[in-house]
Amino acid sequence: MKSIEPAHAAPHAREQAPPVTAVEPARPARAVRSVRKNRDWLHGLLMSTPAVAGLIAFVGIPFGYAVVLSFYNVRLGSPLEPTWFGIEQYRRLFTDPDLSGPFLRALLNNLTFAVVVVPVQTGLALGLAILLNRKLKAIGLFRSLFFMPVVFPMALVAVIWRLILARSDQGMLNSALDAVSFGNWGAFDWLGDSATAMASIIVLSVWQGVGFQMVILLAGLQQIPGELYEAAQLDRASRWQQFRHVTLPGIRGTLVFVALLTSVFAFRIFDQVYVLIDGGGLNEDAARTVMYQAVTTAFDQNNVGQASAITVVFFLIVVALTLIQRRVVRPDNED
Repeated sequence: MKSIEPAHAAPHAREQAPPVTAVEPARPARAVRSVRKNRDWLHGLLMSTPAVAGLIAFVGIPFGYAVVLSFYNVRLGSPLEPTWFGIEQYRRLFTDPDLSGPFLRALLNNLTFAVVVVPVQTGLALGLAILLNRKLKAIGLFRSLFFMPVVFPMALVAVIWRLILARSDQGMLNSALDAVSFGNWGAFDWLGDSATAMASIIVLSVWQGVGFQMVILLAGLQQIPGELYEAAQLDRASRWQQFRHVTLPGIRGTLVFVALLTSVFAFRIFDQVYVLIDGGGLNEDAARTVMYQAVTTAFDQNNVGQASAITVVFFLIVVALTLIQRRVVRPDNED
């Protein structure tokens, strides 16, 4: 028979029972993700604040001021107060032959320069990056040599190339061609001839800037896992097949970034054109760019309002072309 405990033992048993602690309900996963997302957003905002502040201070405010000036007749050194012009500066830019002709020619030169430089410089940078992405002795020295032109200021590079492309027999290129042709090559005006003026600017710019794109693409190549190339070799893939199916997909995002960056640099070309036109005998009509047109309009003709209108129109054109290019060549994994 089961023994029955006395009634007075029940309180003692209740006192010996372990205490029951309340368990807090677990926070929903959605709330945890929301808190983490807000924290990451705050950290990103704090880290980007200096860059955003600099962009607003040195790009946003000056551009806004240029938009305001484009609606006024502003002359440098004039004692008269600026007068309201409305859209007259923009109307003259497209209807006045004295203004629309040079502007459209400069815009065409800019587009020609960008169309040639972007694929040529990007392709050359990719080739150099692949060539230097090897484990060889003194490979760092070769990388430094190819990157060295980027360190030089563009004004210095333009002066050097002015000596190379000089028209006289003292020009380095003419002297070399004269020696190779056994004296049958005459002094050719590379900068002054309309057929070779823009080509000279393109060669100069590609030589100076290709090292920068090369370094970016070289970093992208080094991020591709070596196992992919080993698997391709096991599948008996050729070098060209490895390049198409391993290298290009691996650096697609980097290649798009380099192309966009080169496009921006190509549209803002100014230094080499200004140096060579003023001191090197460069054909002004064949090599005039929009930035050169804006600077000369502001400081040579003292017409700040017209120069501001030129920069505003050019800014809108470049933004539109950049967005179109970004839409066309964006990586497949982006939304």
